[in-house]
Amino acid sequence: MRMTLSTLNWRRREMVRWLVTCATEIGVYALDSIMQSWFTLFTPTEATSIVATTVMSNSTIVHLHLDCHQQEKLASSARTLALQCAMKDPQNCTLSALTLCEKDHIAFETAYQIVLDAATTGMSYSQLFTIARYMEHRGYAMRAYKLATLAMTHLNLSYNQDTHPAINDVLWVCALSHSLGKNELASIIPLVVKSVKCATVLSDILRRCTLNTSGMVGLHGRRNSGKLVSLDKAPLRQLLDATIGAYINTTHSRLAHISPRHYSEFIEFLSKARETFLMAHDGHI
Repeated sequence: MRMTLSTLNWRRREMVRWLVTCATEIGVYALDSIMQSWFTLFTPTEATSIVATTVMSNSTIVHLHLDCHQQEKLASSARTLALQCAMKDPQNCTLSALTLCEKDHIAFETAYQIVLDAATTGMSYSQLFTIARYMEHRGYAMRAYKLATLAMTHLNLSYNQDTHPAINDVLWVCALSHSLGKNELASIIPLVVKSVKCATVLSDILRRCTLNTSGMVGLHGRRNSGKLVSLDKAPLRQLLDATIGAYINTTHSRLAHISPRHYSEFIEFLSKARETFLMAHDGHI
Protein backbone atom coordinates (compact mmCIF):
# COMPACT_ATOMS: atom_id res chain seq x y z
CA MET A 1 0.00 0.00 0.00
CA ARG A 2 2.81 2.39 0.85
CA MET A 3 4.69 1.55 -2.35
CA THR A 4 1.71 2.34 -4.60
CA LEU A 5 0.44 5.36 -2.66
CA SER A 6 1.97 7.89 -5.04
CA THR A 7 1.99 5.78 -8.22
CA LEU A 8 -0.84 4.57 -10.43
CA ASN A 9 -1.71 0.90 -10.13
CA TRP A 10 -4.83 -0.66 -11.62
CA ARG A 11 -5.15 -3.12 -8.72
CA ARG A 12 -4.80 -0.56 -5.96
CA ARG A 13 -8.52 -0.01 -5.35
CA GLU A 14 -9.00 -3.75 -5.03
CA MET A 15 -6.13 -3.92 -2.52
CA VAL A 16 -7.55 -1.04 -0.48
CA ARG A 17 -10.82 -2.92 -0.12
CA TRP A 18 -8.95 -6.12 0.73
CA LEU A 19 -6.95 -4.38 3.47
CA VAL A 20 -10.10 -2.85 4.98
CA THR A 21 -11.79 -6.26 4.87
CA CYS A 22 -8.82 -7.83 6.67
CA ALA A 23 -8.88 -5.11 9.32
CA THR A 24 -12.61 -5.67 9.79
CA GLU A 25 -12.06 -9.39 10.30
CA ILE A 26 -9.34 -8.71 12.89
CA GLY A 27 -11.49 -6.26 14.83
CA VAL A 28 -11.80 -2.78 16.30
CA TYR A 29 -8.11 -2.36 17.06
CA ALA A 30 -7.06 -3.02 13.45
CA LEU A 31 -9.70 -0.67 12.03
CA ASP A 32 -8.70 2.09 14.42
CA SER A 33 -5.04 1.50 13.58
CA ILE A 34 -5.44 1.97 9.81
CA MET A 35 -7.55 5.09 10.43
CA GLN A 36 -4.94 6.61 12.72
CA SER A 37 -2.23 6.07 10.11
CA TRP A 38 -4.41 6.55 7.01
CA PHE A 39 -2.07 9.11 5.42
CA THR A 40 0.69 6.48 5.08
CA LEU A 41 -1.63 3.94 3.46
CA PHE A 42 -4.41 5.71 1.56
CA THR A 43 -5.16 8.75 -0.54
CA PRO A 44 -7.73 11.15 0.97
CA THR A 45 -10.37 9.91 -1.47
CA GLU A 46 -9.70 6.27 -0.60
CA ALA A 47 -9.74 7.03 3.11
CA THR A 48 -13.15 8.74 3.00
CA SER A 49 -14.96 6.77 0.30
CA ILE A 50 -13.77 3.30 1.31
CA VAL A 51 -12.18 3.21 4.77
CA ALA A 52 -14.35 5.59 6.80
CA THR A 53 -17.53 4.61 4.97
CA THR A 54 -16.91 0.92 5.68
CA VAL A 55 -16.10 1.57 9.34
CA MET A 56 -19.36 3.49 9.88
CA SER A 57 -21.57 1.07 7.97
CA ASN A 58 -24.26 -0.95 9.72
CA SER A 59 -22.82 -4.16 8.31
CA THR A 60 -19.51 -3.55 10.13
CA ILE A 61 -21.31 -2.80 13.40
CA VAL A 62 -23.34 -6.00 13.13
CA HIS A 63 -20.38 -8.12 11.99
CA LEU A 64 -18.19 -7.04 14.92
CA HIS A 65 -21.03 -7.05 17.48
CA LEU A 66 -19.99 -3.57 18.63
CA ASP A 67 -21.44 -2.03 21.77
CA CYS A 68 -22.35 1.67 21.94
CA HIS A 69 -18.95 2.69 23.32
CA GLN A 70 -17.05 0.84 20.59
CA GLN A 71 -19.34 2.24 17.90
CA GLU A 72 -18.74 5.80 19.06
CA LYS A 73 -14.99 5.28 19.33
CA LEU A 74 -14.76 4.05 15.74
CA ALA A 75 -17.18 6.71 14.50
CA SER A 76 -15.12 9.42 16.19
CA SER A 77 -11.95 8.15 14.51
CA ALA A 78 -13.76 7.99 11.16
CA ARG A 79 -15.02 11.58 11.51
CA THR A 80 -11.54 12.80 12.43
CA LEU A 81 -10.15 11.00 9.39
CA ALA A 82 -12.85 12.52 7.16
CA LEU A 83 -12.11 16.06 8.36
CA GLN A 84 -8.37 15.59 7.84
CA CYS A 85 -9.03 14.33 4.32
CA ALA A 86 -11.36 17.24 3.59
CA MET A 87 -8.69 19.72 4.63
CA LYS A 88 -6.06 17.94 2.52
CA ASP A 89 -8.26 17.46 -0.56
CA PRO A 90 -11.40 19.63 -0.31
CA GLN A 91 -12.37 19.14 -3.95
CA ASN A 92 -12.85 15.40 -3.62
CA CYS A 93 -13.52 14.83 0.07
CA THR A 94 -15.75 17.58 1.52
CA LEU A 95 -19.06 16.01 0.49
CA SER A 96 -18.01 12.66 1.94
CA ALA A 97 -16.87 14.41 5.12
CA LEU A 98 -20.22 16.17 5.50
CA THR A 99 -22.07 12.90 5.01
CA LEU A 100 -19.88 11.04 7.51
CA CYS A 101 -20.22 13.83 10.08
CA GLU A 102 -24.00 14.27 9.87
CA LYS A 103 -24.68 12.84 13.33
CA ASP A 104 -22.08 14.97 15.13
CA HIS A 105 -22.92 18.69 15.20
CA ILE A 106 -19.41 19.97 15.89
CA ALA A 107 -17.81 17.76 13.24
CA PHE A 108 -20.50 18.71 10.71
CA GLU A 109 -19.95 22.42 11.37
CA THR A 110 -16.22 21.92 10.95
CA ALA A 111 -16.74 20.17 7.62
CA TYR A 112 -19.03 22.96 6.45
CA GLN A 113 -16.42 25.56 7.38
CA ILE A 114 -13.81 23.63 5.38
CA VAL A 115 -16.11 23.90 2.36
CA LEU A 116 -16.49 27.66 2.84
CA ASP A 117 -12.74 28.15 3.23
CA ALA A 118 -12.02 26.19 0.06
CA ALA A 119 -14.89 27.62 -1.98
CA THR A 120 -13.12 30.69 -3.32
CA THR A 121 -9.97 28.99 -4.56
CA GLY A 122 -10.02 25.22 -4.24
CA MET A 123 -13.40 24.12 -5.64
CA SER A 124 -15.23 24.30 -8.95
CA TYR A 125 -18.78 25.51 -9.47
CA SER A 126 -19.99 21.95 -10.14
CA GLN A 127 -18.58 20.70 -6.82
CA LEU A 128 -20.11 23.62 -4.94
CA PHE A 129 -23.50 23.13 -6.60
CA THR A 130 -23.41 19.44 -5.64
CA ILE A 131 -22.73 20.28 -1.99
CA ALA A 132 -25.34 23.06 -2.08
CA ARG A 133 -27.99 20.61 -3.28
CA TYR A 134 -26.92 18.19 -0.54
CA MET A 135 -27.37 20.98 2.03
CA GLU A 136 -30.86 21.74 0.78
CA HIS A 137 -31.72 18.05 0.92
CA ARG A 138 -30.59 18.03 4.55
CA GLY A 139 -32.87 20.99 5.30
CA TYR A 140 -30.23 23.74 5.39
CA ALA A 141 -31.77 26.05 2.77
CA MET A 142 -29.77 29.16 3.70
CA ARG A 143 -26.49 27.25 3.67
CA ALA A 144 -27.44 25.78 0.31
CA TYR A 145 -28.11 29.31 -0.92
CA LYS A 146 -24.77 30.59 0.36
CA LEU A 147 -22.82 27.79 -1.32
CA ALA A 148 -24.78 28.24 -4.54
CA THR A 149 -23.93 31.96 -4.62
CA LEU A 150 -20.26 31.03 -4.25
CA ALA A 151 -20.65 28.55 -7.10
CA MET A 152 -22.14 31.26 -9.31
CA THR A 153 -19.01 33.38 -8.94
CA HIS A 154 -17.01 30.58 -10.64
CA LEU A 155 -19.46 30.11 -13.51
CA ASN A 156 -19.16 31.65 -16.97
CA LEU A 157 -21.92 30.69 -19.39
CA SER A 158 -21.50 32.36 -22.79
CA TYR A 159 -24.17 33.37 -25.32
CA ASN A 160 -24.09 30.13 -27.33
CA GLN A 161 -24.00 27.63 -24.44
CA ASP A 162 -27.71 26.88 -24.27
CA THR A 163 -27.05 23.19 -23.46
CA HIS A 164 -24.42 23.80 -20.78
CA PRO A 165 -24.55 21.17 -17.97
CA ALA A 166 -24.74 23.91 -15.31
CA ILE A 167 -28.03 25.34 -16.60
CA ASN A 168 -30.14 23.13 -14.32
CA ASP A 169 -28.05 24.27 -11.35
CA VAL A 170 -28.58 27.93 -12.28
CA LEU A 171 -32.34 27.39 -12.58
CA TRP A 172 -32.29 25.54 -9.25
CA VAL A 173 -30.49 28.31 -7.35
CA CYS A 174 -32.83 30.94 -8.80
CA ALA A 175 -35.84 28.89 -7.69
CA LEU A 176 -34.26 28.42 -4.26
CA SER A 177 -33.58 32.15 -3.96
CA HIS A 178 -37.13 33.01 -4.98
CA SER A 179 -38.53 30.58 -2.42
CA LEU A 180 -36.39 32.09 0.36
CA GLY A 181 -37.54 35.65 -0.28
CA LYS A 182 -37.08 38.89 -2.17
CA ASN A 183 -33.75 39.74 -0.50
CA GLU A 184 -32.19 36.45 -1.54
CA LEU A 185 -33.55 36.84 -5.07
CA ALA A 186 -32.19 40.40 -5.21
CA SER A 187 -28.75 39.11 -4.21
CA ILE A 188 -28.61 36.26 -6.71
CA ILE A 189 -29.83 38.19 -9.78
CA PRO A 190 -26.64 40.31 -10.16
CA LEU A 191 -24.56 37.12 -9.98
CA VAL A 192 -26.74 35.49 -12.63
CA VAL A 193 -26.47 38.54 -14.89
CA LYS A 194 -22.69 38.58 -14.49
CA SER A 195 -22.20 34.84 -15.04
CA VAL A 196 -24.83 33.99 -17.66
CA LYS A 197 -24.79 35.60 -21.12
CA CYS A 198 -27.03 33.06 -22.87
CA ALA A 199 -30.29 34.77 -23.84
CA THR A 200 -32.50 31.67 -23.78
CA VAL A 201 -31.29 30.68 -20.32
CA LEU A 202 -31.84 34.21 -18.98
CA SER A 203 -35.35 34.32 -20.46
CA ASP A 204 -36.15 30.94 -18.90
CA ILE A 205 -35.03 32.24 -15.49
CA LEU A 206 -37.07 35.42 -16.00
CA ARG A 207 -40.18 33.47 -16.97
CA ARG A 208 -39.89 31.17 -13.96
CA CYS A 209 -39.42 34.10 -11.58
CA THR A 210 -42.51 35.88 -12.92
CA LEU A 211 -44.66 32.74 -12.86
CA ASN A 212 -43.60 31.83 -9.31
CA THR A 213 -45.40 34.76 -7.70
CA SER A 214 -46.64 35.58 -4.22
CA GLY A 215 -49.08 33.09 -2.77
CA MET A 216 -47.98 30.28 -5.06
CA VAL A 217 -46.05 27.30 -3.79
CA GLY A 218 -42.60 27.43 -5.38
CA LEU A 219 -40.49 24.72 -6.91
CA HIS A 220 -39.12 23.88 -3.47
CA GLY A 221 -42.52 23.46 -1.81
CA ARG A 222 -42.29 26.69 0.17
CA ARG A 223 -44.81 29.50 0.05
CA ASN A 224 -43.27 32.80 -0.89
CA SER A 225 -43.91 35.85 1.23
CA GLY A 226 -44.22 39.49 0.25
CA LYS A 227 -45.82 41.25 -2.70
CA LEU A 228 -45.64 40.40 -6.37
CA VAL A 229 -42.19 41.16 -7.73
CA SER A 230 -42.53 43.77 -10.50
CA LEU A 231 -40.58 43.62 -13.75
CA ASP A 232 -40.23 47.40 -13.59
CA LYS A 233 -38.36 47.28 -10.29
CA ALA A 234 -35.33 45.54 -8.83
CA PRO A 235 -34.41 42.75 -8.80
CA LEU A 236 -36.24 41.54 -11.92
CA ARG A 237 -35.73 44.75 -13.90
CA GLN A 238 -31.98 44.08 -13.99
CA LEU A 239 -32.65 40.52 -15.17
CA LEU A 240 -35.09 41.73 -17.85
CA ASP A 241 -32.61 44.32 -19.15
CA ALA A 242 -29.82 41.74 -19.24
CA THR A 243 -32.04 39.25 -21.09
CA ILE A 244 -33.05 41.82 -23.71
CA GLY A 245 -29.42 42.85 -24.12
CA ALA A 246 -28.37 39.22 -24.54
CA TYR A 247 -31.01 38.68 -27.24
CA ILE A 248 -29.83 41.79 -29.11
CA ASN A 249 -26.15 40.79 -28.95
CA THR A 250 -26.87 37.20 -29.94
CA THR A 251 -29.09 38.30 -32.83
CA HIS A 252 -26.29 40.46 -34.24
CA SER A 253 -23.83 37.60 -33.83
CA ARG A 254 -26.09 35.06 -35.55
CA LEU A 255 -26.91 37.40 -38.42
CA ALA A 256 -23.21 37.79 -39.12
CA HIS A 257 -22.81 34.04 -39.67
CA ILE A 258 -26.28 32.90 -40.76
CA SER A 259 -26.88 30.44 -43.59
CA PRO A 260 -30.11 29.12 -45.16
CA ARG A 261 -30.02 25.92 -43.10
CA HIS A 262 -30.18 28.04 -39.92
CA TYR A 263 -33.23 30.12 -40.96
CA SER A 264 -35.89 28.09 -39.13
CA GLU A 265 -33.81 27.93 -35.97
CA PHE A 266 -33.19 31.67 -36.17
CA ILE A 267 -36.92 32.41 -36.59
CA GLU A 268 -37.64 30.32 -33.48
CA PHE A 269 -34.97 32.28 -31.62
CA LEU A 270 -36.56 35.58 -32.70
CA SER A 271 -39.95 34.37 -31.47
CA LYS A 272 -38.46 33.76 -28.02
CA ALA A 273 -36.82 37.18 -28.15
CA ARG A 274 -40.16 38.78 -29.00
CA GLU A 275 -41.80 37.15 -25.98
CA THR A 276 -39.12 38.66 -23.75
CA PHE A 277 -39.30 42.10 -25.38
CA LEU A 278 -43.07 42.19 -24.79
CA MET A 279 -42.46 41.75 -21.06
CA ALA A 280 -40.89 45.23 -20.91
CA HIS A 281 -43.24 48.14 -20.16
CA ASP A 282 -42.51 49.63 -23.60
CA GLY A 283 -42.18 46.29 -25.36
CA HIS A 284 -45.33 46.74 -27.44
CA ILE A 285 -43.99 49.91 -29.11
